[in-house]
Amino acid sequence: MFDIGFSELMLIAVVALVVIGPERLPRVARTAGHLLGRLQRYVSTVKSDISREMQLEELRRLQSEIQESARSVENSLSSEMQAAKQALTLTADAVSSDLQRAQADVPAPSSPVVAPLLADPAGAAVDRGKPGPSA
Repeated sequence: MFDIGFSELMLIAVVALVVIGPERLPRVARTAGHLLGRLQRYVSTVKSDISREMQLEELRRLQSEIQESARSVENSLSSEMQAAKQALTLTADAVSSDLQRAQADVPAPSSPVVAPLLADPAGAAVDRGKPGPSA
């Protein structure tokens, strides 16, 4: 923090001894040490607070970027879903109209068709009993 060498520190100690006196110097040095410790703790606290605020600001920025990209993806997906829904609706309408046209083109049967074997079951049984011309 301060660029003070050993010789400069000794000069300060000698001046303090002369100005303060030998009786009060230990008490003043102890008080100065306590004040210096408090100052260092205060500076450390301020540094950690600033660091924490910088990290919080970075996290807020990242959160806003992620929210923006999530909104972008959501908008993209909703537009794709809307396009797919419209395509499916058009396809369903086309199939429905084709089915209605096909049903209109097919004539309805007027009477039920009866198979000849089912019309005379007794005659069919008699025919089975006769040997065929190839036998």
